[in-house]
Amino acid sequence: YTIWNFIPKNLFEQFRRIANFYFLIIFLVQLMIDTPTSPITSGLPLFFVITVTAIKQGYEDWLRHKADNEVNGAPVFVVRSGSLVQTRSKNIRVGDIVRVAKDETFPADLVLLSSDRAEGTCHITTASLDGETNLKTHYSVPETAVSQSVSRLESLQAVVECQQPEADLYRFVGRITVTQQGEEIVRPLGPENLLLRGARLKNTKEIFGVAVYTGMESKMALNYKCKSQKRSAVEKSMNTFLIIYLGILLFEAILSTILKYAWQAENKWDEPFYNQKTDQERNSSQILKFISDFLAFLVLYNFIIPISLYVTVELQKFLGSFFIGWDLDLYHEESDQKAQVNTSDLNEELGQVEYVFTDKTGTLTENEMQFRECSINGIKYQEINGKLVPEGMTEDSPDGSVPCLRQKPHPSSSTVVTAAAIHLSLKEEELFLKAVSLCHTVQISYDQTDGPGDPFSHANGFSPQMEYYASSPDEKALVEATKRVGVTFIGSHGENMEIKTFGKAEKYKLLHVLEFDANRRRMSVILQKPSGEKVLFTKGAESAILPYTTSGEIDKTRVHVDEFALKGLRTLVVACRHFSADEYQEVDRRLHEARTALQQREERLVEVFSFIEKDLELLGATGVEDKLQDKVQETIEALRLAGIKVWVLTGDKHETAVSVSLSCGHFHRTMNILELVQQKSDNECAEQLRRLDRRIKEDHVIQHGLVVDGASLSLALREHEKLFMEVCKNCSAVLCCRMAPLQKAKVVRLLKTSPEKPITLAIGDGANDVSMIQEAHVGIGIMGKEGRQAVRNSDYAIARFKFLAKLLLVHGHFYYIRIATLVQYFFYKNVCFITPQFLYQFFCLFSQQVSVSPSHHFMSFSVEISRSWLSLVHPHVLQSKPALYRDISKNSLLSFKTFLYWTFLGFCHAFVFFFGSYILMGEDTTLMGNGQMFGNWTFGTLVFTVMVITVTLKLAIETHFWTWMNHFVTWGSIAFYFIFSLFYGGIIWPFLHTQDMYFVFVQLLSSGSAWFAIIIIVITCLFPDVIKKVFYRHLQPTSTQKSQFTEAYQGIGCVDSMCCFSEGQNACSRLGRLVERMMGRCDPARATRSWSDSGTFFSNDRSILTLSPMEVSHC
Repeated sequence: YTIWNFIPKNLFEQFRRIANFYFLIIFLVQLMIDTPTSPITSGLPLFFVITVTAIKQGYEDWLRHKADNEVNGAPVFVVRSGSLVQTRSKNIRVGDIVRVAKDETFPADLVLLSSDRAEGTCHITTASLDGETNLKTHYSVPETAVSQSVSRLESLQAVVECQQPEADLYRFVGRITVTQQGEEIVRPLGPENLLLRGARLKNTKEIFGVAVYTGMESKMALNYKCKSQKRSAVEKSMNTFLIIYLGILLFEAILSTILKYAWQAENKWDEPFYNQKTDQERNSSQILKFISDFLAFLVLYNFIIPISLYVTVELQKFLGSFFIGWDLDLYHEESDQKAQVNTSDLNEELGQVEYVFTDKTGTLTENEMQFRECSINGIKYQEINGKLVPEGMTEDSPDGSVPCLRQKPHPSSSTVVTAAAIHLSLKEEELFLKAVSLCHTVQISYDQTDGPGDPFSHANGFSPQMEYYASSPDEKALVEATKRVGVTFIGSHGENMEIKTFGKAEKYKLLHVLEFDANRRRMSVILQKPSGEKVLFTKGAESAILPYTTSGEIDKTRVHVDEFALKGLRTLVVACRHFSADEYQEVDRRLHEARTALQQREERLVEVFSFIEKDLELLGATGVEDKLQDKVQETIEALRLAGIKVWVLTGDKHETAVSVSLSCGHFHRTMNILELVQQKSDNECAEQLRRLDRRIKEDHVIQHGLVVDGASLSLALREHEKLFMEVCKNCSAVLCCRMAPLQKAKVVRLLKTSPEKPITLAIGDGANDVSMIQEAHVGIGIMGKEGRQAVRNSDYAIARFKFLAKLLLVHGHFYYIRIATLVQYFFYKNVCFITPQFLYQFFCLFSQQVSVSPSHHFMSFSVEISRSWLSLVHPHVLQSKPALYRDISKNSLLSFKTFLYWTFLGFCHAFVFFFGSYILMGEDTTLMGNGQMFGNWTFGTLVFTVMVITVTLKLAIETHFWTWMNHFVTWGSIAFYFIFSLFYGGIIWPFLHTQDMYFVFVQLLSSGSAWFAIIIIVITCLFPDVIKKVFYRHLQPTSTQKSQFTEAYQGIGCVDSMCCFSEGQNACSRLGRLVERMMGRCDPARATRSWSDSGTFFSNDRSILTLSPMEVSHC
């Protein structure tokens, strides 16, 4: 927004909503024709809704403008006319050379030209962009790295060509052409050369960079996430109900118009004397008269559509988002992270989830890797107390280093190694550890002011101030493991990498890095050994390496990898390839051509990588442990008890995924595990699916779990979707392994669009989970160690998987019943309000006479705000009894049956309001002491008074837990109605044309008959509701109602304040306090303190003071 376009733009956006546009039309109709109510009755509420929304949106936009001005006005230094000139960041243009100092953020996307380091590198952190706190190294091209002063930069002749702006933070394609002594030198530019706006410079005194993307074209700006367009099931139901009520409105308006003309067809029922028409009006077109009367009735009944429904629901969701963020039970103290709400529109959807799709690594596990085992040249080793020991041996060798491990293993080992083989394996073992310590993108951080200095100056191979940083926890764990066994990565300096192998320093020249990507599932480096030989080291998933190996202990390594996976370890396979001079020359040429290409660079790189990463020599494999997060097993079990099915979608290999599923409780030991893996053809896949389907139906008594791999899934989804989904839905748990990111999203979409249309939730922590998070009805990001992409693209973000239980079972339960009850109550209240007006037309010959003053329309508000505190069961009970979640599943509170019940109830109550008042205050009834009878306005006021009291008490009956806010709003609304009516009717208002309501309310309240009528009518309306509620609660109670009984029983026993929850909740009922006053206090000695270990999800293991059943009975 701007100052000039705020009003028209905001009005346009608001009137795009159907409800607002509808009431605008009603307001315009009231202005154009003679209607029974003043335009104020619809114009003022509409004005209030529009104004409140505009103020809210205007304030939020002002905050955005304020934040933008702070960023745009930040001082920066650019090189102009041979000197550094200070300007504002908003003035940076493409092509400007910008200087950034240590700990400053980059004001635009810059291509690094030079730094204070001789090699032209710098360290940055991108925590504000993707949440990764590790230091990343970025590089300049050699031709610009020497330009470390303003004067040299001023004389630099270079042209930068790059792709069009795009949002992907990790993709950049460009090239720089530097002219030196008349010769043009072309260098490729990639993500490692680009400094992103919003990132921060670390451990580097200063850098110079040329701006390539500025303002809204920067990658950070392109990643600004718009509000999610997901719509909850409640919102869809609400829109359906609005359409039905709009149909009721049109029906009542058309019927009233027809009955008016039918009734007045005879002369004796012509227009009443007080509504006589002129001759001109009588002779006007009948069609125009019919349309005019129809519009007038439309205006008269328009309040059957709740104008404030959307605003109240939005307010409810807005407040709910704060409650989630404030919940200390969803706060993770170690990482100092609280729950985050990105899309408050889906709060109630949390109470309707039927399927949960979860990633494994970083979601179910900690993503903290610890090296455990490895396989080198067909021999298995395990780490024991920081030493690598061959399988079957102990750690009693004199040295934990590899040379000592090359002894012959114990005879009990499954691997038999001869003396000659042992001697021959010396090089393979050393080469394996060197490959692991060199094939990575790990960086080293030094605790010093001006940079890391020269890593080769550390005599011992490492410094107390040195720490490894890696974007992948696996790489960090492996480099630390090789360091522990004697092969230490010291650091990189320019194009050189140094390791120390058992005390001997070796320098390698880094020639090329073949970056990891999700399709290849491997990464490689090409190095030049000290001897000058060129070698490729590569590591990756088993399926990405073994098919390309031609030598080494392939079969033994494959067996070892499977054994590692069965133990739940993450596996990587390591291989190498040696190049001849001619081979490397060809590789270097093809890599240079692909990397300098501006068109189809990625496709050409994939082709070149495939050419390089073949004919590999297998070196071995590694096994890294990723521990389960706290309370994962309990969380999955709670979701299962709540009727929610959990599917695990992971990229890990089959054995690893099954092992983790068993350890986390996703698969039970007693569960029958079915497999759809290694399918080669459509026919084979279809036959296996039919076998699985028959087996499930034959053994329907026991629970089944299904394991599917990515290749088989592709075949199943190609031709056999229906059969595959039938098998999956009949299984209690499904595990999909070897999954690509798009496959994850496809599985979610397949279930989401099935005929039952279940509500789905996806949860993950990495960039590979973004697609399924966006696809699911509700997406949840884990604030983990794989960046912030999942969090940025999610609807909600939590720090740990265990918090999902409370988010769904408590917050989801609360927000669903609050919104659902609010929606039903709104429609019920409006039916109660409008139906008496419709019935009144039968008694005034459909003359469009109103039965109550329009001023009272503003008193038709009820206590919607109290819905923000509505709860049926205590949060601790919801967590300890997950099955209560089933009571609200499948949108049960907003089913069509429930909607019809509330609508029918509204019509019944409205008929009782009207005809009860009519019977008790009929035409011949004398109700005043002077013998006078009440008039039209008094009758309408009586009906309206009964309506206000009844609908308010109806809401009170639906309230289970009472807080001071419930009491204040419920009884305060009734009191305010009486005070306002007395005030309004007790004064002659000079700006009103008529004083119809003068002293009417006072007259009504002065009549004992009126009070009697109010009491009788209210009791008549609510007594059947109370009887029905008591009947169902005692004879056919739901699980939720049974839990309420349990709470009440515990409340009687918990008469001592020491017996209440430690959080100070109202665990003692009023009946309990009454027993306390009658029988005396409980003996505090009987109260026993117990920790809630047995209760699965009591808040952060807080203590709860309880009484045993025997102590309760004594109490």
